[in-house]
Amino acid sequence: MDFAHQTVLPREAVGLLRPGAGRVLVDGTLGGGGHSELLLEQGATVYGVDRDPRALEAAGARLSRFGTRFTARQGNFGELPRLLSDVLPVDGVLVDLGVSSPQLDEASRGFSFQTEGPLDMRMGPEGPTAAELIRTTGEEELADLIFRLGEERFSRPIARKLKEREPTTTLEAVDAIKAAVPRKAWPERIHVATRTFQALRMAVNGELEALDGLLAALPRMLRVGGVAAVISFHSLEDRRVKEGFRALEGQCICPPGMPVCGCGRRGDFSVLTRKAVVAGEDEVARNPRARSARLRAVERVR
Repeated sequence: MDFAHQTVLPREAVGLLRPGAGRVLVDGTLGGGGHSELLLEQGATVYGVDRDPRALEAAGARLSRFGTRFTARQGNFGELPRLLSDVLPVDGVLVDLGVSSPQLDEASRGFSFQTEGPLDMRMGPEGPTAAELIRTTGEEELADLIFRLGEERFSRPIARKLKEREPTTTLEAVDAIKAAVPRKAWPERIHVATRTFQALRMAVNGELEALDGLLAALPRMLRVGGVAAVISFHSLEDRRVKEGFRALEGQCICPPGMPVCGCGRRGDFSVLTRKAVVAGEDEVARNPRARSARLRAVERVR
């Protein structure tokens, strides 16, 4: 299968999960199977989950040499407790929130604002497309969605123009966005449609809802010593992960100088990454998409 994808932060993510014989790990965003392959090579048993049937088929072929130590299941990482109810709790969970390169690069998937294709953006075969989302969402709600998920300050004129034109292809949507944003206000470092396309993609795929579901489920998914690692690609997701991990850890509110904690506000988890782990210069040179990757991890300690 042609589903080549460069694995982001491979050494760092795998190191945090501490793979080895007897450890059961979950790759909640299997993609092309790059992270899973590294985990399997170090002796772990891996359950790979992805909503994209093409990714599952490609990764299954790539990882077939590991036999029964690898199992693939179709679904959304926000539903891992249901998808893996027969194997939980596990020793680790890894989720890469980025879009796979084949999804971005294949025009027919509708993720790219640089090539013509149907305005789809679905990571799996189910649910409404981005074009259908625009058509069925009210202008005010669409503007709020673009502002909240894309952090786009021109969300209102963009929503108005999208509703006016109801684009069905990617480049029609780009033309509508360009018409809505004054030329002098176009950003210098990113395409003028970047934030809107991000917002539409996240809404179509329920990405923040899936992330919230994952974070809420970690206490019942991980056994003591288990690690959850999440790779995010923009500030909205990274803040969500950072805050979610801090909530799992709990914050002591005892006055400074107390010899021992007396407030009891410590959680069952410990954050392993006080600062987000980022890609080094060598990796960014090989894979420019790794530049925005942020890796955070938390461990269940009790």
